[in-house]
Amino acid sequence: MRIVNTTIYMIRHAKSPFVVGQELTRELFTQVLIDAKKVADIMDNKKIDLIVSSPYKRAIQTIEEIATNKDIEIIVYEELRERQLKGAFKLTEDEIYQAIKTSFEDIDFHLTDGESIRDVQNRAIPVIKNLLNNYEGKTIIIGTHGNVMTIIMNYFDKAYGYEFWKNTSKPDIYKLVFSGENLLSVHRLWE
Repeated sequence: MRIVNTTIYMIRHAKSPFVVGQELTRELFTQVLIDAKKVADIMDNKKIDLIVSSPYKRAIQTIEEIATNKDIEIIVYEELRERQLKGAFKLTEDEIYQAIKTSFEDIDFHLTDGESIRDVQNRAIPVIKNLLNNYEGKTIIIGTHGNVMTIIMNYFDKAYGYEFWKNTSKPDIYKLVFSGENLLSVHRLWE
């Protein structure tokens, strides 16, 4: 029996302004649409079979040009939305970073009314496993966010945690290769 690998490109959205209460509809900075074009250029020569995304506008906008160029509809999964920190709105940037770091040390830790890593994995991993099982041997793009991307990767390999998350950029692209549900390799494409 021949083993066929499945490839997932996790594409983290480009920079967008932070506005309290506008998480779902937050758009990209106009000048950062150039980064979305660069993302599309990097993905231009890749064969893509499926494109899925978080429902958040900034994630969709970052991969829209790829979808248009390849004539593939973007399928939105609510479960792939960014992690909700909730209480973070009253915290300093240092306190937010500390809360995220603590959450990777204790996957049940969460801020008041926020989500733990376990909560996010419980909603997002079934989608990822479904994609891996139903599109075996295919190549999939996921329009995503830094926290949820790292949490998904952490489920498959604990090496992806706080330090990895802290060093990702906006935008960013990671190529994940799976055999079944086993993560074989991760390669960063964004420079």
